[in-house]
Amino acid sequence: MKTLIFIALTILSAQLSAQTYKSGLVAKNAKIVQAGSGYSFTEGPAVAPDGKVYFTDQPNDRIYLWDEKKGISLWLEGTGRSNGMYFNSKGRLVTCADEKNQLGYFDENKKLVRMHEGFEGKHLNGPNDLWISPKGGVWFTDPYYHRPWWPEGHKEIQEVRGVYYLAPDGAIKRVINDFKTPNGIIGTPDGKTLYVADIQDNKTWKYDIQPDGTLANKTFFAPNGSDGMTIDSEGNVYLTSGKVLVYNPKGELIEQIEFPEQPANVCFGGKKRNILFVTARKGVYTLEMNVKGVR
Repeated sequence: MKTLIFIALTILSAQLSAQTYKSGLVAKNAKIVQAGSGYSFTEGPAVAPDGKVYFTDQPNDRIYLWDEKKGISLWLEGTGRSNGMYFNSKGRLVTCADEKNQLGYFDENKKLVRMHEGFEGKHLNGPNDLWISPKGGVWFTDPYYHRPWWPEGHKEIQEVRGVYYLAPDGAIKRVINDFKTPNGIIGTPDGKTLYVADIQDNKTWKYDIQPDGTLANKTFFAPNGSDGMTIDSEGNVYLTSGKVLVYNPKGELIEQIEFPEQPANVCFGGKKRNILFVTARKGVYTLEMNVKGVR
């Protein structure tokens, strides 16, 4: 049995190494590298100002740190069940902590500080993923995936599975209320455009961000949903839907990158921000790129 598994993995590795990339996004002769394995379910990759990537193993309530030179190390155990994460302009790691349905950040002592919880007097369904604008506003998705760590009797309580905007002054408003299950979310570095995936409806939409954080001009972008998402220096949007699917700003599919496991989330890391970092179930993977990630 072990021999058969080894042969299968060897064949898969050879197939992945033999992938051809026509878009020019992937560095010449670059190969997918497994940076780590043995996790229960990896999620939430977020790149720090120094290029290091923080990611979660949510079922085990841990956050790990990837350094392109030193590899992976455990950063924190007991994270509030962190899922999606993102660094803000102050260098704080902000997280969707669904143990208590909160948004929070980790202080200099790695203590989780609550930023917000609840909406209209009721608990949120379970914050999942987030994006922070250059001005500090936070947009986050709030689907419902029942968690085994929630207390008995906990149930979905918001009437819609929505997307919310948390302003720098702490005010919150729901800005999307017509999705089946919102999940992945990413914005452009100029703070003008927001991409949001409806994973259950298998679609991704594009919006114009208004000065008050609301969204306008809902436009169909891609015929794929997505778990996590990221964007590169050329404005290409990376979706995780079976593979890593790359769409240009016009909504045209320009690249498909297959990994040994189904991707859950993605970001750019490394000192030069040119390493595509993918969380994929029980493993995490890297791939050198010709493009760079942006904040």
